Amino acid sequence: MTTKVFRKIIVINEEKCNGCGVCVPACAEGALQIIEGKAKLISETYCDGLGACLGECPQGAITIEEREAEDFDEEAVKHYLQEKEQTEERLPCGCPATMVTQFEKEAAPTGCQSANVARFIKEEGVGVAPVDVAHQPSMLGHWPVQLTLVPPTAPFLQGADVVLAADCVPFAYAGFHRDFLRDHALLVACPKLDDFQAHQRKLTEILRQSQVKSLSVVYMEVPCCSGLVHMAKQAIQESGRDIPLREVMVGIRGDMMS
Repeated sequence: MTTKVFRKIIVINEEKCNGCGVCVPACAEGALQIIEGKAKLISETYCDGLGACLGECPQGAITIEEREAEDFDEEAVKHYLQEKEQTEERLPCGCPATMVTQFEKEAAPTGCQSANVARFIKEEGVGVAPVDVAHQPSMLGHWPVQLTLVPPTAPFLQGADVVLAADCVPFAYAGFHRDFLRDHALLVACPKLDDFQAHQRKLTEILRQSQVKSLSVVYMEVPCCSGLVHMAKQAIQESGRDIPLREVMVGIRGDMMS
């Protein structure tokens, strides 16, 4: 029978919590998890009440209160952490698989907003307008994006039109978000510096398992970068699926060449 005592324990203000997850790794006892977009205390017996997670919350959503709660059980914590270590799925970088997430894209600026930005830059004679005036919304709708880190069963890949982009493309092509990310899932890879064979195997598994509708490969004009196209073609062939493939070459000066 669990013993209840009057002691200090954390409390989470769900109205303030935005589900960022920063508090989760800050709790050495593993007492916190992100559930349905909010931080939750999964068991009172796992919380020691010392509040190591308090200073980690950027929203100030975690505080300490004194109330009747189940007593802290150090042995139960050790057992829980051992089981968690054995069963928790992790990404290749060591991050927990719970980092995989899908989110709403911001609305694109209206024609009026874009015109105001252009007028501000012209009138003020500056190259960069203030963020609140010239903010261009991100078209990225998920995380992670590096091919190595994306699980083949990631929800944002299911039935998606996918863009496979070389690492350098977003730096060279200024309109990358506008022209390639709208209504597309993104995978990023480098055919020269990354493990080519590992990438090809991962891409093949993604195409087999995620019901991808189409694949667009956006690569640089440099010779080594065309390996990304070869990777995509091989992955499509080995997946056994008939997936439309689009190839787009970007020049080193940022122009679209094909």
